[in-house]
Order: sequence, then C-alpha cells, then structure tokens
Amino acid sequence: MNQDMLNNNNKAAESFQSPAAVTVIAKLLSYLLHPLFIPTYFFIYLMQFYAFEFAGITDWQLKLRLFGVFWMTAFFPAFAVFLLWRLKFSDGIFLRTQKERIVPYIITMFFYWWMHYLSRNFPDQPAVLKFFYSGIFICSVAGLLANNSYKISMHAMGVGGFAAALVLTSFYYQQTDGIAISLAVLIAGLVCTARLLLNEHSLKEVYTGLFAGVLCQCASYYFVM
Repeated sequence: MNQDMLNNNNKAAESFQSPAAVTVIAKLLSYLLHPLFIPTYFFIYLMQFYAFEFAGITDWQLKLRLFGVFWMTAFFPAFAVFLLWRLKFSDGIFLRTQKERIVPYIITMFFYWWMHYLSRNFPDQPAVLKFFYSGIFICSVAGLLANNSYKISMHAMGVGGFAAALVLTSFYYQQTDGIAISLAVLIAGLVCTARLLLNEHSLKEVYTGLFAGVLCQCASYYFVM
C-alpha cells in the first residue's frame, strides 16, 4: 500500500505543470525584459524623466542616440549569439548551458565597455550614464566569473541592476521617482518569478543574479560618481 501511495505521489508530481497561460506570460516577460534590452529601457527612462539632460539636442538627434544605444547594447550582442548558433558553436540562441554563455559574455562585455568609454568622454551625455554603463560592464564580468561555477541568471542581473539604477538616479538628482522605482521593483520580482516558473534557473542562480545586479550598480555609483 505504501508503495502504491508513493507511485501515485510521483505521478502527481510528474504531471504538475504551470498552467499554459502562466507559461506564456512568463516567456513573454522573459523576452520583453531580456537583459540586452535593459540599457535601452534605462535610456528611455532618462528621456522621459530627465529631459533637461538632453537640452540643446533636437528630437531627431535624441532618437538617433536611442537607436545607437539599442544598436550597440542589444542588436550587436544578439546578432553575435545568432552567428555563434549558425556557425554551430552553440546548440541554440537561448544559451541554456554554461559553456554556451562564455563567448556571448565576452562579446557583451566589449560593447558595454565601449558604451562606458563614450559616456565618460562625451560631455553631452547624462551624468548618470557613467555609473550605469560602468555597472553593467562590471556585472557582465561578474557573470562570466560566476559562470565558471554555475549558470547565474542573466535576467535577474539585468532587472536587479535596472531597479538599483533607478534608485541611484533618483538619489543623484534628488528627485522622487516613487512610481518608476516601484514599477522597476515589481518588474524585477515578476521576471525572477518567471525564470523560476520556466525552470530555467534554481533559486540560488536567481537570487545571486539579483544581488549581483544591485551590488554592481551600487559599487559603480560609489566609485564613479
């Protein structure tokens, strides 16, 4: 009888899955809030809430800058991952193994470092971009080092860093961005939950990724600003 109960419990555990609608929402969140899009979202946030930092720049020039951020921090790293897949250096574009993530980490580090360099050497950039780009560069280095031991969550690093960057930006400009910060924290929780529901990461991988994203932004703000 005990054996039958054990078998029934095992079958129930195997048959348990997240509802289809929840899975779809979790995947949608993972795609829309992919870590490669975080720099673009942060730039849009600055455009909306700190427009005075772009004084003297025409709307067309501002749109070109936004496109440049997306081009350098999202398109080129994503295209590199696509090429690695087509050249058979990885099994897919989702980078589900630690080995597949090594080269994309290095490529992304290069583009983040370049954006950090531009933010420090061009005076017509918002001041907070200096610590933000430095922070995501440091976080990519931390992610690569952690990748030697386990598959730290890139999504958690991205949303954690984004939430921390909004808090630090509000602190720097001495403005209250309560709604934006609250939404960023909510988004961070939703994305981390989505990664767990999709069984893409363990609790350790998600929590350490979230902590790394926050810590790298805070450290960058302390040393850069």
